[in-house]
Amino acid sequence: MASVHLFHSSIFFNSFNSTKRNDFSAFKIHGSPSISQKYNLRKYPSFKTMSSGDRRQLEIVYDPEERLNKLADEVDKEAGLSRLTLFSPCKVNVFLRITGKREDGYHDLASLFHVISLGDKIKFSLSPSRTKDSLSTNVAGVPLDDENLIIKALNLYRQKTGSDKYFWIHLDKKVPTGAGLGGGSSNAATALWAANQFSGGIATEKELQEWSSEIGSDIPFFFSRGAAYCTGRGEEVKNIPPPIPLDTPMVLIKPQEACSTAQVYKSLRLDQTSKVDPLSLLEKISKEGISQDVCINDLEPPAFEVLPTLRRLKQRIIAASRGQYDAVFMSGSGSTIVGIGSPDPPQFLYDDEAYKDVFLSEATFITREENQWYSEPSSSSTGSVAEFSRPLSDGISQ
Repeated sequence: MASVHLFHSSIFFNSFNSTKRNDFSAFKIHGSPSISQKYNLRKYPSFKTMSSGDRRQLEIVYDPEERLNKLADEVDKEAGLSRLTLFSPCKVNVFLRITGKREDGYHDLASLFHVISLGDKIKFSLSPSRTKDSLSTNVAGVPLDDENLIIKALNLYRQKTGSDKYFWIHLDKKVPTGAGLGGGSSNAATALWAANQFSGGIATEKELQEWSSEIGSDIPFFFSRGAAYCTGRGEEVKNIPPPIPLDTPMVLIKPQEACSTAQVYKSLRLDQTSKVDPLSLLEKISKEGISQDVCINDLEPPAFEVLPTLRRLKQRIIAASRGQYDAVFMSGSGSTIVGIGSPDPPQFLYDDEAYKDVFLSEATFITREENQWYSEPSSSSTGSVAEFSRPLSDGISQ
């Protein structure tokens, strides 16, 4: 007796060919009819007759591979973006020269900024609200109102474009604050990028970069390709080819104490800053690589004055490393000390009770492709970045 068997497969959006979708694989479509209902997948089956002894089986086979890619694009087009998860990496200043004081009270600087593989994750979802964004985070002490740069960035985007979209945002914080790593600035840039994606890319990347300087001097840098020579207040960004191999390892060491950027600049004395031409530093790094003499940070002396224990920490790291690092320097206005050339922290950070609360993470340099946001490096390409990181304090603030 003949029998008929029906074979079908469960269908998941994640199984679609990612090269035929937009770059943000983390979003999901909500509120749409099922694909099989809307597009009647069963309308075009292929048939195959199979023999089994004296029984004949008719197998109805659905080959969704090619058709599903087209259907996914069609669903995306109709439903639009409703969720998006983005990586929000931080940066280090390989060198930081302060070149003068401006009439507006800010200081002129010249610095080699570079994005690194330590970062936060930010989840964005469209909100039914037409009046307010809602922000949550995994770390206590981070402001969740208009004081947060994420909310400031979303407000700025609506102001510039007339967009009426509001969001639910969850910030999964991995980057310590008050660290000189630009975590908050990166979050703001990421929020601007996300808002523009939800609006169909109506603003250019150049516009996003220019607008971002209105809420923070470091934010425009994150619209670079990942390596940039920055001048002015930091908002004048010149993309450069990465001058340092991307697989160069580093370790980030941040004590629990944070440095107040305002206090550091208040303690800065221009007559005591380096006189080395910053462009010569950039050229030397490009030709000869990282060394202690090129990793100049004019904010180190005032930061060490504000936080004397930070000077001691840097000295101990250099002494204990015994040449383990090519350079040891402070990033930004502190309080993170960076060791370039090895991912391993000095042993005293584990043995000395005074450093039990120090934040530790390994990292590497990263870049991004044009018209794509930064991607979180895979474990295989970074040596499991931050696998030994100590957790953030519950009391940090943004």
